[in-house]
Amino acid sequence: MPSPAFLVDKLVCKADAVAEHRLAGVVVLAATPIGDVRDASPRLVAELTHADVIAAEDTRRLRRLLERLGVVTTARIMSYFEGNERRRTDELVRLLGEGARVLVVSDSGMPSVSDPGYRIVTAAVARGFRVTAVPGPSAVLTALAVSGLPVDRFCFEGFLPRKAAERARRLGQLASEPRTMIFFEAPHRAAVTLSAMALAFGGDRRGAVCRELTKTYEEVRRGTLQELAEWAASDVRGEVTLVVGAATQPTTDLHSAAEEVLGLAAGGMKLRAAVAHVARQQGVAKNALYELALNMQNSRPDTAASEGEMTH
Repeated sequence: MPSPAFLVDKLVCKADAVAEHRLAGVVVLAATPIGDVRDASPRLVAELTHADVIAAEDTRRLRRLLERLGVVTTARIMSYFEGNERRRTDELVRLLGEGARVLVVSDSGMPSVSDPGYRIVTAAVARGFRVTAVPGPSAVLTALAVSGLPVDRFCFEGFLPRKAAERARRLGQLASEPRTMIFFEAPHRAAVTLSAMALAFGGDRRGAVCRELTKTYEEVRRGTLQELAEWAASDVRGEVTLVVGAATQPTTDLHSAAEEVLGLAAGGMKLRAAVAHVARQQGVAKNALYELALNMQNSRPDTAASEGEMTH
């Protein structure tokens, strides 16, 4: 009978672990390059080669990646994006039940991080299927590492709301966040978002705009939020990740302060008077508080101020 050591060596040296016989289906979340195709790992290549099913956010981008990596696969390729994620998840679970190895890839980076993937993970876990991952490139961690901001504690906030009132409300809630914050943003909204951040966090808060990471025209612009907003006003192109420094000292929750302002306004006090009162009492920036309170008020028809009040 072979010794245990021999058996271990045989398992470790097996040429293709992902091609071995499987008794049950498995979900593999695979990180793909965020720019430079040379960042693709040998494990990613192996999984692409031997998967039974590849669920891709964009099948055209997947095929281009396969071509650039020189990978030939016999896998069934399925589109798996926000618009069909719910419906396709049921189909993928059925395939898992048939023993399929389902590889999930997004356009770049790790699936399920602001990309499709979360639904299939929760569905697979609920039904007892194995879920694993192929680690690799991440715009979140890459941007954090090169930002020049503290990395010991951080949080990922994904995309901010597009509507001004909702965005202001979210930023108000984050004004006192004690960790470095990382955001994704579309290039055409970068200037607006940075201006909103400068208003909510203070224009002197440090930040970094990380653009086209690992690509030919990679750029990392560091400075205060006010400086970055002014720079972004000209033109920003490519994939953008924003990194913002933590609050340097305890700050009153701007959202809570705005709620107090609206409460006073609902009781008959003029909005500007209410803002001045709360700003003085809680030590917050009056302009930022007024902007947030006005946005919140406009988003609530039942408490909207008169037209005359809102135009002053």
